[in-house]
Amino acid sequence: MQAVILVGGQATRLLPLTCNIPKVMVPVLNIPFLEHVIRYLKEHQIKHITLAHSRLTQPIESYFGDGSQFGVRLSYAVEDTPLGTAGAVKNAERYLDETFLALNGDIFTDLDITAMIASHLERKAKATIALTPVDDPTSYGLIETNAQGRVTRFLEKPKWSQVTTNMINAGTYVLEPEVLAYIPPQTKVSIEREVFPLLLDQGEPIYGYPSSAYWIDMGTPEKYLQLHRDLLSGKSSQYAPALSGEVVIGGQSRIHPTAQIKGPVMIGDNCTIGRNARLTGPVVIGAGCTILEDTVIEESIIWRNVQLGQHVNLRNSIIADNCCLNADSTIEDSILGDNVTVASGCKLEPGSKIWPGTTVEPKT
Repeated sequence: MQAVILVGGQATRLLPLTCNIPKVMVPVLNIPFLEHVIRYLKEHQIKHITLAHSRLTQPIESYFGDGSQFGVRLSYAVEDTPLGTAGAVKNAERYLDETFLALNGDIFTDLDITAMIASHLERKAKATIALTPVDDPTSYGLIETNAQGRVTRFLEKPKWSQVTTNMINAGTYVLEPEVLAYIPPQTKVSIEREVFPLLLDQGEPIYGYPSSAYWIDMGTPEKYLQLHRDLLSGKSSQYAPALSGEVVIGGQSRIHPTAQIKGPVMIGDNCTIGRNARLTGPVVIGAGCTILEDTVIEESIIWRNVQLGQHVNLRNSIIADNCCLNADSTIEDSILGDNVTVASGCKLEPGSKIWPGTTVEPKT
């Protein structure tokens, strides 16, 4: 079985975290998000994977290479200009000569794709779309099916008065290669808004595959934080903490005996946690970070090589690589891009988004 992962989105919802790296390279539990997806596919015996992308390709190819170190075979289909979800799949056509899987690169899910593929083949479908229930379907693509599971209607971002089901497009598809004939080459086309409705109009068999397995679109800062909370609390089968509230400490990290750590907390390699520092999970700290004395961190994600000075207060925030938060600074409900410096005594306004390379000085 072959797979195409769509990794070429602009990732504007995750800015400023994605100014310098693609969304799929954003760390989740201290490894790139895409690595989780590739491991998930491998578990379902899908080992020939094409990455369809158009932006910031170098970080992805440098990290993953040909995929051999991850037990898969990776190919790359690079777009000169963004081609949309269908156009990106079409651009990978040279790698697709049998039934294949296509999935959005910002979805974390426990969907049983082995069972989904079996259902697709049994029904002789041209396309099978994974469906997941949500509380508010008005922000998604709603899909109606009949009693046999065959799709009868698509409705993008419906009004509440139009809602007849809470099952939405979950961003994972099993497709027959004949579907590619419906997509013009080198043209920006949406698979959700254009190709699937066209297949339906042509009478092609499209089926839904409903699943209540864990599912989240991690494409916003709020969802990114929620994904970490969910994984650290064991809501996904892909990461099962040994104990509720566990603390995981990486190699060569030094924790002062007076530091107070209440899990779930994950600390990467080569970190230093100083005297009387207080960490209250869910917290993830990347490799090479230094947390000095009396600093408080609550419900936050810190990437690599971040320095936190004395008496820093950090709450419900995301801090990207190589940031420096100097003594007595306060950061709450905020997002800091790479290489941000927060001067001593600064207090950021809740909801702040600080772009890479910025130095934040105290207000006068």
